Amino acid sequence: MRAVHDSVENLGRIWASIDALCASLTEEQWKRPTALPGWSVQDNLSHLVDYESRALGRPGPDHTPADLGHARNAIGQSNEVGVDYRRPWTGEQVLAEFREVTAARLVQLRSLTDDDLTQPVDTPAGPGTVADMLTLRVMDSWTHEQDIRTALRRPGHLEGPAVDQALAHFTGFLPYVVGKRAGAPDGARVVVDIAGHDPIGIEVVDRRARRTDAPPPDPDATVRTDVATFVALVNGRVHASDAGLGEHIEIIGDEGLGRAIVDNLSVMV
Repeated sequence: MRAVHDSVENLGRIWASIDALCASLTEEQWKRPTALPGWSVQDNLSHLVDYESRALGRPGPDHTPADLGHARNAIGQSNEVGVDYRRPWTGEQVLAEFREVTAARLVQLRSLTDDDLTQPVDTPAGPGTVADMLTLRVMDSWTHEQDIRTALRRPGHLEGPAVDQALAHFTGFLPYVVGKRAGAPDGARVVVDIAGHDPIGIEVVDRRARRTDAPPPDPDATVRTDVATFVALVNGRVHASDAGLGEHIEIIGDEGLGRAIVDNLSVMV
């Protein structure tokens, strides 16, 4: 279960990075809007605080948000309760709770045994284990850190073990994107090259897309981009047609296939 214990340490890395990022924000910066509809920088942190607080076994707030218009689904509506409850707070108040909650959560998580990690739980992605949930927490926490950084125009934390784990989760969807969403034909070979990481090969065999052991030497299409752009596309924060985004995406080979892949990368809801 070494990789799962790494998930706990990766959460600690992400939370420490967020703490350092937010330590000196002004109220104007706390209230700055992010790419998530209806959510400010502060709201992103409130979401993380609320989730980890509930994971500690603490009750959620008895609160009904006045406006759920920007919530996309039932999960979004549930997330809005803890976020909206903290909207009247100052950013410093939310940060103080974040520090207390994440410190307590790390103590809890570091005490988990291998048996604890295999216990079944319901995750946002469906039935899984505590280990699966920790992977999702790494992905979600790092994604919201990037939402905050983008809104503040303070890029960072784009490499390291926590980033590697989050990207491993996101790139697991690539066969589905290539085969189902982009409609790559039988026999197609594709490479997705994210800067700073090993290129990922995908091939379609018998109408099923699968990841290859190594990138094919002569792919039909290669998509090259950077970490920040890839995660923003996967999480639906941007679209490939957005102004200025094209300079961060390069398609080599079959332009139509490459464009279909990029246009269909948004897989997180």
